[in-house]
Amino acid sequence: MEQYTTSIRELEERLKKAEAWEKKPKPKVKYAKPAEIQDGGDLGGRTRLMFDLIRLSLETDSTRLITVFISTEGIVARIPGVSHETHSLTHHGGRPEALAELKKIEEVQFQALAGLLRGLRDSKEGGESLLDRTMVLYGTCMGNANSHANNNLPILLAGGGFKHGRHLVFDQQKNYPLPNLFVSMLQRLGVEADRFATSTGTMRGLDMTG
Repeated sequence: MEQYTTSIRELEERLKKAEAWEKKPKPKVKYAKPAEIQDGGDLGGRTRLMFDLIRLSLETDSTRLITVFISTEGIVARIPGVSHETHSLTHHGGRPEALAELKKIEEVQFQALAGLLRGLRDSKEGGESLLDRTMVLYGTCMGNANSHANNNLPILLAGGGFKHGRHLVFDQQKNYPLPNLFVSMLQRLGVEADRFATSTGTMRGLDMTG
């Protein structure tokens, strides 16, 4: 009974906070009304537009959690030097010409990501940069798309008060579960969690600033 009444009180507190947040005046930003990009092949433009909307959502305190899935399947990216359907290039078979085209596409994607991170860095909230107050997790569901291997995933983590500028490499044969990173992120958010999915602890080598 005590656990039940405690959970009810906690729910009531969350509802009060949510109601207060809804009525709280939102910060104003100067940004021209976004225009939809109709060209499906404009991978860079469409990604930058989506990332701009993400930054604006955070700047205006419209949300605190955003998930984005960027699909390149079925399109030929309108990028100089790229002439093949994007998804098929990931099954490159080691062919140099396919890898060269894939590199051009990924460079455009990372340029868009860099723009998002710069925008968050240059936006201030509570005396800090918005990037320092935001965890940005960027990755893929394939460690090797050519063979459809889903282990040893390349993951980029930016912001959130962690120490960055480092490349952490782990044993590719005896790597530990990616959910360990999620546990570290949850704890950084103040969530009292010591497990998530198949995690075995927190992520090694992930240090905080200050």
